[in-house]
Amino acid sequence: LSSSLTMKALILVGGFGTRLRPLTLSVPKPLVEFANKPIVLHQIEALIKAGVKHVVLAVNYQPKVMQDAIEQWEKTYGIRITCSHETEPLGTAGPLALAREHLAADGTPFFVLNSDVICEYALDDLANFHRAHGKEGTIVVTQVDEPSKYGVVVSNEAGQIQQFVEKPQVFVGNKINAGIYIFNTAILDRIELKPTSIEKDIFPKMAADDQLFSKVLDGFWMDIGQPKDFLAGTSLYINSLQQRHPEMLRQG
Repeated sequence: LSSSLTMKALILVGGFGTRLRPLTLSVPKPLVEFANKPIVLHQIEALIKAGVKHVVLAVNYQPKVMQDAIEQWEKTYGIRITCSHETEPLGTAGPLALAREHLAADGTPFFVLNSDVICEYALDDLANFHRAHGKEGTIVVTQVDEPSKYGVVVSNEAGQIQQFVEKPQVFVGNKINAGIYIFNTAILDRIELKPTSIEKDIFPKMAADDQLFSKVLDGFWMDIGQPKDFLAGTSLYINSLQQRHPEMLRQG
């Protein structure tokens, strides 16, 4: 269903992966292997499964080893992968403006993913939910045990986002932004080509205009941008595989 709906995606790859050292000292962050596969390839494969044919990688630097990997993946998967190269860090929204020509190309919605997120992506379901409510954007949210550490997303029963509360001291909810989105091209008219935070500068305005919905993620979720979380995420991922796809795990 969604393959006719969404054919493009932007992955916010960013910079040098300093938070993930020492793993990133010898290889750029997107190529660091997570469960025997480069981190970014987990996301690219999930996007392909949802019908995406063109993936844009928003990068601060682009070493040759990365270019070689991209060319290989284009051949292997039969898709187009473009690098959108920032000359200055543009935050989490600026890269959408920089890649506007690709994302706005045919007027259909597009996915945006933070490159550090590992989960059971379910992007088909996300695309169908987004199409059904018809508004400008959908944020995937995940449930956490200690919401006071995070920015909490408060939505009504239909999923429409009412407000964002940063590190709440009283309980307002336990859903946080999971770093996976789908947007209509109209969002691009809200974003200027300058360093901008999508979470702080763009989302609250969209919510105030009743244009932003949330969809709750089933299954595990982890931001694997730091070594301890990378290890925890590996454990969650393997547990999930054991339950859902045991044939993918090596025996013996």
